[in-house]
Amino acid sequence: LEQSASSDNDEKKLREEKYPHSVSRVLHLGQIPSDATEADVISLGLPFGTVTNLLMLKGKNQAFLEMASEEAAITMMDYYATARPYLCSRPVYIQYSNYRELKTDNLPNQARAQAALQTMNAVQSGNLAAASTSSAEGGRLPGQGSVLRVIVENLLYPVTLDVLCQIFSKFGSILKIVTFTKNSVFQALIQYANPVNAYHAKIALDGQSIYTACCTLRIGFSRLSSLKVKYNNEKSRDFTRLDLPSGDSQLPPEPRVAPAFAVGSLTVTAPGQTMTPGVPRNSVLLVSNLNPEVSFIALFHTNILTNLFNDNALDKFPFWISTGVYGDVHRVKIMFNNKENALIQMADAFQAQLAISYLNGLKLYGKVLHASLSKYQSVQLPHDGQQDQGLTKDYSRSPLHRFKKPGSKNFQNIFPPSATLHLSNIPPSVTVDDMKNLFAGTGSTVKAFKFFRHNYKMALIQLGSVEEALQALIALHNHDFGENHHLRVSFTKSTI
Repeated sequence: LEQSASSDNDEKKLREEKYPHSVSRVLHLGQIPSDATEADVISLGLPFGTVTNLLMLKGKNQAFLEMASEEAAITMMDYYATARPYLCSRPVYIQYSNYRELKTDNLPNQARAQAALQTMNAVQSGNLAAASTSSAEGGRLPGQGSVLRVIVENLLYPVTLDVLCQIFSKFGSILKIVTFTKNSVFQALIQYANPVNAYHAKIALDGQSIYTACCTLRIGFSRLSSLKVKYNNEKSRDFTRLDLPSGDSQLPPEPRVAPAFAVGSLTVTAPGQTMTPGVPRNSVLLVSNLNPEVSFIALFHTNILTNLFNDNALDKFPFWISTGVYGDVHRVKIMFNNKENALIQMADAFQAQLAISYLNGLKLYGKVLHASLSKYQSVQLPHDGQQDQGLTKDYSRSPLHRFKKPGSKNFQNIFPPSATLHLSNIPPSVTVDDMKNLFAGTGSTVKAFKFFRHNYKMALIQLGSVEEALQALIALHNHDFGENHHLRVSFTKSTI
């Protein structure tokens, strides 16, 4: 049951008529964290419409939120019926209040709530100047900072610094950003140029999912007033100091094409909804400008090595279906009339976009690879008795897919193509010279090689170029050393 106001006197001063168990534009919230601010509570309602009043009962960990209309309250309740609201990363409950409206004019300690309402509604309407004025004139923004703390829950797909920048820069200029992992949870600190921008971002993004049903953002205000950034790399960046060194880490190369999920241009709606309304659901790639003498498929599904002779028929040559670099290939179809083109169906749309972002424009076997989304939604297998010269194959049940397990750590080890490769599952009997000779046998120039100091099952090898590394990865991933040791080859951000 709904709790009453903090005292009998306060309850009398509310002066509202009660309608039990009916729809109301006044909502009652319980289990409010003690460190939740007025702005935090208001932010729960703003995505659904204008918030017209607020009453905080901190002593009872409760609040009343008044929306501008019953329709807005109904929309809000319908949404939170399936998506539990959170404040300060802790769940709260919400229900219709017995009150039809809040009249708090004579209640003490309401100045702060009214200032927060004025500021947050100004932000919601896009009137940032009014919000800034309100703050300057004493309507202080609760939290008092321009630094957000972002926690990414249910991290099924990698979330990079660049992805976060695309998402959060929609709400204002980002000065600095730092990403890190704490207690196995990926987090970030983001500093805006203006506190109002930080509040606007929190209102819109807290509870949103970057990708469908995963990578959910939990956002709060950091106690830090400013971030100290030492390096500009893929983990941290100071946009006010472009002269900073990269430290021990390399900056990732610029994507050859803009990621098709285009996070920076999304329209954000209610919390908890996916932020990918414009993402095509298509998982089929069109790959063109292939070298007709060598298979391209390995690039997407590592070490599907087919030396395509004899009319490029897929079933005439051995396939080693193993882990994919950027996703799991389910089906492949080489075009009958133009065997420099092919369709590749990935496990899902995200993996398709990832492959395009990293691989379009790369040089492979002397030709520049072109990759884009196909107009087809799936690759059709031949009907029974239908002959297609072995140009279509199904690999959906391969036991060697890398990303078939939800939440696999392999998603956190996806890197752009580079001249340096990470090697693992190396047997103890294999020497440095053995490994160098193995890679030199693929036509690669071995520039450097080293085993990991405390784990000789793993090593790094630097080849003459990115193209050489691609071709070596295709040829040697899953190489059989015997005694149940199959070489694992992947790209890495590390250098020797």
